Amino acid sequence: MPNAKKPTDQEPAIRTVAMPADANPNGDIFGGWLLSQMDVAGGVHANHVAGGRVVTIGIEAMTFHKPVYIGDQVSCYCQTKEIGNTSVAVKVETWVCRQDSKDEKVTEGLFTYVAIDINGQPRPVVDKHQ
Repeated sequence: MPNAKKPTDQEPAIRTVAMPADANPNGDIFGGWLLSQMDVAGGVHANHVAGGRVVTIGIEAMTFHKPVYIGDQVSCYCQTKEIGNTSVAVKVETWVCRQDSKDEKVTEGLFTYVAIDINGQPRPVVDKHQ
């Protein structure tokens, strides 16, 4: 990961601050909290790409590179990797801005979402980017 470059051509899908309630007694943020933030970010992105409601069906290649600490600004950046008939695969990278430090990539993963209709059934993706 030495060549990691923060996306500079896009805004994060979400940005938040890691709080004490999200940490263990040592001040390290729980991986589950971070995973949840990434899922929300990927879902927002997939919703936009699919033109409506989506649900998470899979998470692959989840890698935690560095810990997140209380007070870190956490930003999740999303990139569409693949669009299927009913699904959208989204790469989510999470970066932190620490006090008195440069931005660091802390985790990344590939999330897959399925577009669903009002009855919760899969529906075709309406790709707004075409």
